[in-house]
Amino acid sequence: MSKPLKVAILGTGDVSGEHIKAFQQNPHTEVVAILSRELARAEAKAQEHGLQRCRSYTDLREMLKNEAIHIVAICTPHHLHVEQGIACAESGRHILVEKPVALDLQGLHALAAAVRKANVKSLAGFVVRWNPLVEIIKAILAQNTIGELFYAETDYLHGLGRSYSGYQWVSKKAYGGSSILTGGCHAVDALRWFVGKEAAEVTACATFSKSNPIGYEYEPTSITIVKFADGTVGKVTSSLECVMPYAFNILLMGDRGTIRNNQFFTSRWPGQTGWATIPTILPDTPAVTHHPFVAEINHLVDCIINDRESHCNIADAVKTHEICLATEISVREGRPVKLPLS
Repeated sequence: MSKPLKVAILGTGDVSGEHIKAFQQNPHTEVVAILSRELARAEAKAQEHGLQRCRSYTDLREMLKNEAIHIVAICTPHHLHVEQGIACAESGRHILVEKPVALDLQGLHALAAAVRKANVKSLAGFVVRWNPLVEIIKAILAQNTIGELFYAETDYLHGLGRSYSGYQWVSKKAYGGSSILTGGCHAVDALRWFVGKEAAEVTACATFSKSNPIGYEYEPTSITIVKFADGTVGKVTSSLECVMPYAFNILLMGDRGTIRNNQFFTSRWPGQTGWATIPTILPDTPAVTHHPFVAEINHLVDCIINDRESHCNIADAVKTHEICLATEISVREGRPVKLPLS
């Protein structure tokens, strides 16, 4: 490409900074705009990352008048994603929407429809798909090393204490949504990514701790059982209130072997007597970021340049989010919920 793709960043939190750094490392992109509710915050973010040719905005529609912008990365609080995503897609911009892309079914389907109608490229922020361990597991599954899956389990265990800067808004139902939407959706998406089948039914339950020190307006711990169309069973545990180091557990059972995080056992290797361990970076490896934003951004840019759809686009994200929303329905109504939702 002779000219770089120009990028706008919505939001000035920690995640937006990671996106900026990732776009800066891609030779085909340049960050030229940042939007925030406060102009000073946008200007400070640009200065922090050495963006000399970056304009700051407080109004999205004003920003979208800048015809030089090709890509918009939406890194704002959850409840803003649908409205901003629709506006950006309708303006003809390719979009990256941080997870969750929506907090309710109406917004989810409206965003997907807008992207489809505008025929723009999209990416949902399920960055765990590019984690090194997850990529290795996908390769092991593709090689049929553990045979056909019949059980899959993923855990998102991330106690968001008051040290987390966004706890005040994440703890509110209107902004955070639920445990499985605000964070556990990473585990739901990983479950779908591993199983590779359509989800057919969800059953879930949820709870609070007795103390609830942050004051969550929704149950911060939930367990979701997913039945897939081929008979595979999955389970996702999501907890924002656990008192422990962050953990993202993976357990996959096949008819020829098992994967347990970065260990695996297979009957295809005669003589194997114990777990084989793969040295790699796990989603919860201490002291190493588990968010490979560079690989995620490079994937989006490649999709735009080569005019192809991402495996993690908004249309695919609808299926992950419907499992999350079905979890909320099952918890609220105490019943199994059929998929897809309508």
